Amino acid sequence: MIDARFGHVNVIARDWRRLADFYERVFGCALVPPERDYRGPELAAATGVAGAALRGAHLRLPGGEPDGPTLEIYQYDPALEPLPTAANRPGFGHIAFAVRDVEAARDIVLGEGGRSVGQVVTSQTADGRRVTWAYVTDPEGNIVELQSWS
Repeated sequence: MIDARFGHVNVIARDWRRLADFYERVFGCALVPPERDYRGPELAAATGVAGAALRGAHLRLPGGEPDGPTLEIYQYDPALEPLPTAANRPGFGHIAFAVRDVEAARDIVLGEGGRSVGQVVTSQTADGRRVTWAYVTDPEGNIVELQSWS
């Protein structure tokens, strides 16, 4: 087994500043300076993207330790067109935030430019707990799960 510690999750944005602002305003993420601006042959070699340039920042996730995991939001140049949002697309599917009130959190996300993916539901988990949850998107179409456990 590899001796590992979780570091970050990356989201590629069309407008990294706008998306970072959304996560700061809506979920209480906090900017971890400095802002990043990477380019050059090493970046192209590592990413496999010819002429790649990245700009963005890391955001500390709410409830995390000072050196805990971050949400890394980068904007590529050149960028590809985004795929349509789909909960069943293979690969990383969503980021989840535990909230007190899913309906209220959903309303805030929708008011800040996000969209609804499905309905708010309450389910019983395999271990007998109940969870109320919903999928929404951030303003760029990335799926965010809102969940409240009881």
